[in-house]
Amino acid sequence: MFERISTGWELAGQSFRVLRLDKELLLFPLLSGLACLLVLASFALPLWNSEMVNAILNDQQAPEGPLAYVVLFSFYFVNYFVIVYFNTALIACAIVRFRGGDPTLGDGIRAASARLPQIAGWALVSATVGLILRIIESRSERAGQFAAALLGMAWTAVTYFVLPAIVVERVGPLGAMKRSLSILRKTWGEALAANFGLGMIIFLISLVAAVPLIAGVAAVAAGNAVLGGLGIFIGVVLLILVALISSAVDAILLGALYLYAAEGTVPEYFDKSLFQHAFAQRGR
Repeated sequence: MFERISTGWELAGQSFRVLRLDKELLLFPLLSGLACLLVLASFALPLWNSEMVNAILNDQQAPEGPLAYVVLFSFYFVNYFVIVYFNTALIACAIVRFRGGDPTLGDGIRAASARLPQIAGWALVSATVGLILRIIESRSERAGQFAAALLGMAWTAVTYFVLPAIVVERVGPLGAMKRSLSILRKTWGEALAANFGLGMIIFLISLVAAVPLIAGVAAVAAGNAVLGGLGIFIGVVLLILVALISSAVDAILLGALYLYAAEGTVPEYFDKSLFQHAFAQRGR
């Protein structure tokens, strides 16, 4: 187990090095975040004076009435479509880099646009599952929240490799789920360890990024509004940057794991012996 965690840490570190080659990949999670805010505003603002706005803004409240269900499902679908679209573009660029190319922002946009039917299909499946989990969570209080959390984690695990399957193989939602599950059976240990390593790195970076924010809050409490505001601003900017880096590196790592598990190809800029050693552990 400790050996896998160490390997996962190294894989995460190599994913960071790939991001340094293609810093423009940070634009994809940034655009995704901005687009999601626009989607939220486009749904919430027109419904602001109605009870249906709670279905969108309050995760703990179940929709009231058929129209509220339709609105919430529509919101989930559009939101998931945006997220899946930009994640698909990011993973496509990462795979271009892994295969020796030099990806651009346009390459990712074109790759995602060429897969609009698959993206729309997966957004539809994700919205349906999201709505079901929301109903379970809101109807049964603590027991429902616990059950929804477990089902959500299981769903996330089973569908972990769906997006790279859509990018590489252009399969539909069902085919992508089957492919994801097949790859997951081979790589669950490596994927878990690599994500744990990535999570630890991001956590440590977040602690450093939060220092100006904490100092700023303390300065405001002490009566120094100017210095405190500057610290809060710097801290927020740094935390947003960490979130963007985390999203980009996670997609890079996902694409790397997929390529090796699906094709037996060690992605360029990754240590060949590290991948071979990591997957050889499966046979022990």
